[in-house]
Amino acid sequence: MRDFHFPGRSPVLATNGMCATSHPLASKVAIDLLSRGGNAMDAAIAGAVLLGICEPQMTGIGGDCFVLFNKPGSTEVQAFNGSGCAPKAANAAVLRAKGLVTIPPSSVDAVTIPGAIDAFCALSEDHGKIGLDAILAPSIHYAEAGVPLAARVGADLQDDSNVLQGHGIAHYSKAGQPFQAGQLFRAPGQAEVLRRIAKDGRKAFYDGEIAEDMCNALQALGGIHTLTDFSTHSGHYTQPVTGSYKGTDLVEHPPNGQGATAILLLNILAQFDIAAMDPFGVERAHIEAEATKLAYDARNRFIADPDHVDCLDHMLSMDTAKALAALIDPKRAMPAAAPITEAIHRDTVYITVVDRDCMAVSLIYSIFHGFGSGIASEKFGILMQNRGAGFTLQECHPNELGGGKRPMHTIIPGMLRENGQIRMPFGVMGGAYQPCGHARFLSNLQDFEMDPQSAIDAPRCFSDNGKLKIERGYSAETRQSLSDLGHDVVIPDEPLGGAQAIQIRPDGVLEGSSDPRKDGCALGY
Repeated sequence: MRDFHFPGRSPVLATNGMCATSHPLASKVAIDLLSRGGNAMDAAIAGAVLLGICEPQMTGIGGDCFVLFNKPGSTEVQAFNGSGCAPKAANAAVLRAKGLVTIPPSSVDAVTIPGAIDAFCALSEDHGKIGLDAILAPSIHYAEAGVPLAARVGADLQDDSNVLQGHGIAHYSKAGQPFQAGQLFRAPGQAEVLRRIAKDGRKAFYDGEIAEDMCNALQALGGIHTLTDFSTHSGHYTQPVTGSYKGTDLVEHPPNGQGATAILLLNILAQFDIAAMDPFGVERAHIEAEATKLAYDARNRFIADPDHVDCLDHMLSMDTAKALAALIDPKRAMPAAAPITEAIHRDTVYITVVDRDCMAVSLIYSIFHGFGSGIASEKFGILMQNRGAGFTLQECHPNELGGGKRPMHTIIPGMLRENGQIRMPFGVMGGAYQPCGHARFLSNLQDFEMDPQSAIDAPRCFSDNGKLKIERGYSAETRQSLSDLGHDVVIPDEPLGGAQAIQIRPDGVLEGSSDPRKDGCALGY
């Protein structure tokens, strides 16, 4: 429990339903749908779509999503892969011949087919209760009426708006200048898109005028995307991957997401007595940083479209973790692994909902970099993701760009399970930080017996491309000691990620937690 003399957040407690996400309006809409008879899937989709209006630089209907969920009364976690593919004509050799060694994030070559709308339609049809019309109505309203931009969103827009180009400037800036916190953001074109999807489902988005609008915008910039690439897109159900840390199962989305990285990282940390360390001290930060370097190096080598590589057994093996842990020197930082070519960034939204029947949904939704590619369609203002920048151009790499392939994804929803029972859907936004964030969150819970809100609030550190990023919550003495161990310590301009969680307690009470690093909140009823 927090010290009430200091600023902080108390967990939100309720029994009928709970939502936690990064914007209060999305949380409220989700709770409203639950109270009107919708279930957790309905509420999660409604809140997620609205986040694309509340946080337009983070996500939108031109992006992708991954989802973990269970059916009411079931302890089985299911997964849905809502990520899109590169256009079928994509070829890494063509880009290498142009002298490129990476895919420029703001280029048309970085745009993959948006997968989220297909996922939302399929999940609503298969697992929702109230239908797309009711689910999308709040977002249609707010896209037309406008949403005042929150403080964190306003700050992010100042950094991200420079990537907007062409129609992106027209739809996502105020006469060419970034929107400010408190100003109204409207998206009437998206309202019309959502209205058509509510009436006609996924075909309204992937066929006909809306698909033509997206395709024309991409082809005008030299894109090789075709209407067939849009019309043939389909997400799919898949099986989660699971690891265990001190009696708690961590359930993650499988590749092409990077969830297996979090399991590998925890398996490495399990070789050390983390619980005996100071939670915010030098030793834990050092061991975690070294384990992160090793786990992420494995990720960079092996995580890709599962249709093109299968190294999960190696990633999840405890023997692999033990061999990597043996490389860690408790007294000295190892050199960072060579930086990868895949672009890594932080801009993602996460929403989790639990309803009165204990159906839990863990949903993460993104356009990758801030404002994605910066490319928007002309008529409807659909902002296109740049998830293709997550491919590598390295020849013969499992994650090499190729026609119809899905890129390695940074976004990962999570769930915790104990004694076979679903205990907590949760997520940690923050691009590459996410596996480290998942591992630290679970370690905070298990090693240091923090409650979920305290585990979210606690200061974070992250070894990222040769830098050890440490939030200001760490002491100057700790930062200096880590420097003395050989780490290149920096205090990042922005906090590391943002998290949301809902604990399903044995007494039936739902306990919601939300990260103060974002604008959002948990709400229950």
